[in-house]
Amino acid sequence: MTFWISRARLAALLDAARGQHVVVIGDAMLDVYLRGDVERISPEAPVPVVRVRERRLALGGAANVAQNVAAVGARCDLVAAVGDDLAGAQLRAHLEAGGMESRSLVPVDRPTTTKTRVMARAQQLVRFDEEEDRDLHADDVQRVLDAVARALPEAGALVFEDYNKGVLVPAVIEGAIAMARARGLPVIVDPKFRNFFTYRGATVFKPNRRELESALGAAVDLEHPAALPETLARLGADHLLLTLGEHGMALVSPEAQVHRIPTTAREVYDVVGAGDTVTAYLATMLAAGATVLEAAMIANYAAGVEVGKLGAATVSPAEVLAAFDAHHGA
Repeated sequence: MTFWISRARLAALLDAARGQHVVVIGDAMLDVYLRGDVERISPEAPVPVVRVRERRLALGGAANVAQNVAAVGARCDLVAAVGDDLAGAQLRAHLEAGGMESRSLVPVDRPTTTKTRVMARAQQLVRFDEEEDRDLHADDVQRVLDAVARALPEAGALVFEDYNKGVLVPAVIEGAIAMARARGLPVIVDPKFRNFFTYRGATVFKPNRRELESALGAAVDLEHPAALPETLARLGADHLLLTLGEHGMALVSPEAQVHRIPTTAREVYDVVGAGDTVTAYLATMLAAGATVLEAAMIANYAAGVEVGKLGAATVSPAEVLAAFDAHHGA
């Protein structure tokens, strides 16, 4: 089935999203980019020597989703575990500089997840990760749930951003979903494989095709009319939004309806970060009063803008409106 949203409705929802409050819970990361030149091979080993010319920090993981929420104009609380280290302080400072709340960050006795990429001539030479991905200890789990409980009374939506780094353990997932459902809040899930089937009760469950097929242990036949509704029933979510890269999205609703949403991207430079943009727009639009189908349509326009940018980037409401106008020839 196809669906169309009017420009007036789109503009009204984007306007209503400003001032909404979204809580994002999950695995926050600090991305470090070291850029430089390679002019020689090391005499110590057959590896290039990179003379670093630039060091840039960026928010990654759940922190990038929070950044995307802020770009829409909404307020955001990020509930995440960070270490008492330099990376944790830098992540906190980046959040605050971007107008996001850092009050819900939970300090823990483990390093802040940091991914450092060494780049030369626009090519990534190596990436090294500093992280601890074991499940949080029971006392830290309770502190995370306490942070969610403090943040939710002001919220219009709850987002789970899972990278399997140990924050979203079953007790956190189930406890936070129960709190959100008790308040009637929409719950959006961007899952990974470890606790894939633990998000029962979510409003929108948003895997990509590779993640879904990996969790199911079988290929998903998108042309078989019963395949996706059966998957939705197994997941226990209200809606399944399957992202399909250059093929757009498929939204599966409880009535076994499948809406195919074709991509609106005109040029694709880099798909990094597109999923975070989709998650953020889903949450802010649902908080603003959109239907799930409307939120998916708007998120699809935002993703079409994001993939036209290099690296993980944010997308403004003005850019979404411009993309709509370009797509419809306005």
